[in-house]
Amino acid sequence: MESRPSVLAWFMLIVLSLIWGSSFILIKRGLEVFSPMELGSLRIVAASLFLAPIAISRFYRIKRNHLLLLFIIGLMGSLLPAFFFAIAQTQINSSLTGVLNALTPLFVLVMGIIFFKQKYIPGKLTGMIIGFAGTVALILSGSSGQFSDFNYYALFVVLATIFYGVNLNVIKYYLADLKALTITSVSLLFMGPIAGMVLFGLTPFLENMQHTEGAWLAFGYIVTLGVVGTALALIIFNNLVQMTTPVFTSSVTYIIPIIAVIWGVVDGEVLYPVHYLSMTAVLAGVYLVNRK
Repeated sequence: MESRPSVLAWFMLIVLSLIWGSSFILIKRGLEVFSPMELGSLRIVAASLFLAPIAISRFYRIKRNHLLLLFIIGLMGSLLPAFFFAIAQTQINSSLTGVLNALTPLFVLVMGIIFFKQKYIPGKLTGMIIGFAGTVALILSGSSGQFSDFNYYALFVVLATIFYGVNLNVIKYYLADLKALTITSVSLLFMGPIAGMVLFGLTPFLENMQHTEGAWLAFGYIVTLGVVGTALALIIFNNLVQMTTPVFTSSVTYIIPIIAVIWGVVDGEVLYPVHYLSMTAVLAGVYLVNRK
């Protein structure tokens, strides 16, 4: 029987929700100046550089069989989602992108059952289905609140959540002997050079910094996103995975929509009754997933 999450675990979950729930408005501000490729790669470069001293000091103590797993975690849990979310937000407002994140627990459970021999628990599956139904309604209703307004850019968020589902299970079942700070810093260290090559070799980032109005302010938003929204948040996140369960940790994606929607409304984004009804279904799922 799974133990009930501690008060510390719940506190960390709320802090993580506040950080990641605010990430979408930072992405929105960054996209006012930079392309999705610039934003995603700069975000990872900033996070990687911030944690590089820690990563280097711990790198040579890592077992060789962990290196490939850490590379995969960096790729599927950080680098590719950074691009996917930025691309999605070129056509979807920040509040709805935050809500779509709630698909993550479903894929954590599905991937856990299929690939990691996780025990099937009917009560949790019911919660996942309810949360999934609410998320599907959000995708189908689009930004206008009309069910005929399907937005294919939402699929970028779906793909990111599938990657997160794999990522959480790998951390829980194969990297339990590594500290969360080691997992975060080294996985980002692997991604830093890749992101740097994209940023400086495949985008007009330097030219934009020199000649585009508002570039430095947008740069600040993205660096904050990288350092706080990626580096520090992933440390908390990976700690939670090891303290509790992948499904509990992924429940952060049920609380994120509340923060994302608040930021969106403050920023003038419009939501319709179907959006709020769908979010209610999503939040109801977390209760069913985490109750005893």
